[in-house]
Amino acid sequence: MIGTAFVFPGQGSQYVGMDSHLLAQRPDLADAYYRTADDLLGIPLSRLARQGPARDLDDPAVSQPAVLLTSLVTLDLLRGLGIEPGIVAGHSLGEYTALVAADVLEWTDALALVRLRGELVATVDDRVPGATAAVLGLDRARVARLCAEVAVGGGTVEASGDNGPGQTVISGEVAAVARAAAAALTAGASRVVPLKAGGSFHSRLLRGIEAEFTEALIATPFRDPVVPLVSSTTGARITTAAEAVVALRSQLTSPVRWTGAVRALGAAGADRFVEVGPGRALGGLIRRIAPDARVHATDNARQLALTQHAFTTTAAV
Repeated sequence: MIGTAFVFPGQGSQYVGMDSHLLAQRPDLADAYYRTADDLLGIPLSRLARQGPARDLDDPAVSQPAVLLTSLVTLDLLRGLGIEPGIVAGHSLGEYTALVAADVLEWTDALALVRLRGELVATVDDRVPGATAAVLGLDRARVARLCAEVAVGGGTVEASGDNGPGQTVISGEVAAVARAAAAALTAGASRVVPLKAGGSFHSRLLRGIEAEFTEALIATPFRDPVVPLVSSTTGARITTAAEAVVALRSQLTSPVRWTGAVRALGAAGADRFVEVGPGRALGGLIRRIAPDARVHATDNARQLALTQHAFTTTAAV
């Protein structure tokens, strides 16, 4: 029986001090990951994650490895407590953490890929500044049509993520995203929220970096998953190493289908979801998609203790 799904957050979940509770509870574990990452990446990732400034942490080349590492430390901490997933999935960047959890990737290889992904996206953003925003209160099809109408007038903007009922992410050029946001509000959206992810993730603007990133994927060892794994791009199961490579390659320019992924997790038998890593955004989305699901967080000491207690109580019954 699947039972428990671990879900891993993506870019935009970062904040200064996001691993402070992990450092307090398991300094050996947190320091081991971050010291290795500092050496491998050649940047003071541990200092930036713990002290900021937020402006530097929000750089994709920094935030992506930092979110990955914080999620990995949390994953190891949970496993040390005897809390194991029956199935895993990750939202966008979080898919890399899910691949590590499923034993498809070594964590150091995931770190290298995530760093390269962030750097390549930053090069695109330097040439064509991008933006990302969440449109609330309109269905995805309506948002996609609005983006297409705006793009006719010039610029690139696309519906780049289906986060759940009434929440669609749009990405593209800054000016085009702003026009699409205004059009969405005129069409009845309740709000349009700029996202910390920034950039033009999951849009055609990233096609120019696909070849270089694919070379890195091909050069990286992948294994078949040992834990069931669902893609956030297709909502389908990833069952082989080759499928994992394809998923990460297509993820660059394909929209995130989080609704489909959560429903696939539920269809596989997951009725309890643990958000493993910083923030609680995924938990909120899951509650909208699967209202009957039990959702647990791990982003601070209190939430981590509540999650541990919930699983300990269940095991004792």
